[in-house]
Amino acid sequence: MKVEICANSYRSAINAEKSGAHRIELCAELAVGGITPSFGLIKKVITTLKIPVFVLIRPRSGNFTYSDDEFEIMKSDIAQCKALGCHGVVSGVLNKNNTIDVERTKVLVELAKPMAFTFHRAFDWVITPEDALEELASLGVNRVLTSGQETSALLGLDLLTQLNERAKNRIIILPGGGIHAENAKAFKTAGFNEIHCSATTIKPVIETPKVSMQSLAFFDETTEAFSDSEKISQILERLR
Repeated sequence: MKVEICANSYRSAINAEKSGAHRIELCAELAVGGITPSFGLIKKVITTLKIPVFVLIRPRSGNFTYSDDEFEIMKSDIAQCKALGCHGVVSGVLNKNNTIDVERTKVLVELAKPMAFTFHRAFDWVITPEDALEELASLGVNRVLTSGQETSALLGLDLLTQLNERAKNRIIILPGGGIHAENAKAFKTAGFNEIHCSATTIKPVIETPKVSMQSLAFFDETTEAFSDSEKISQILERLR
């Protein structure tokens, strides 16, 4: 069974290879579900690791419905990954009603070739997963990363198994979400050939800072945070 490690840093990527992982998904900011890592990190990892490197293409946290400008950013990031020699990308686009945005996802799949394409856990938001799977298979998507639409892949094992049977070797179902040493064998027993884990350890490195750099408001997936034109104008007006 292949093990893909979700690596959120250079250290994580190196640890994955040293420990025998078969592939990594490189991203940043696991706290918000992952976003596209920096160009510098991608380049460093690609030139150092020997195992395949897939890169998350997600321009921001929040939902998976993107503006035209955000979509252009995603296409540019995929082109950069291809130029750097990445083995695959992990991405996807939904419509506002949480159905697969077939047109835009197709563009990303075609642009990524010959790199592999994984449709990420936006799949866990779709209303009819069986129909979504058929759409992704028809687009040439190589695999779907999903927890079976539950908070963990173990809880979603029934749906994952149904999807795996429906896939019929046309597309790989990649279980991910809360998989660790104690439950990994369950997915092998259930007939899956790959699993996705972060294997994260959280270790204190400094004392609690006097001033926190985090804001809980940015962790709400139902909202979008952005610099507001009106507020910027008000600041500048006050300074005149």
